Amino acid sequence: MLAFLERAQTNESVVVKDSNGTPLGEGDSVLVIKDLKVKGGSSDLKRGTLVKKIHLIDDPENIECRIGGSTLVLKTCFLKKA
Repeated sequence: MLAFLERAQTNESVVVKDSNGTPLGEGDSVLVIKDLKVKGGSSDLKRGTLVKKIHLIDDPENIECRIGGSTLVLKTCFLKKA
């Protein structure tokens, strides 16, 4: 996390990568590679779920997305580009 903050202060571009090292971009579609429990929710995200129109946030290890009408933050280590 500290390395990310140092890069942000020096205006270096931050590249967000999926579990395979493929760069992710704003609005990309990704697949969930592992069953994930949703905190605060009764449902789980199953392996193979397609997530469309992701939003990149300040942290390169996380992305933001909308699934089923709610906004979730997912770790990129559990995603691969579709």
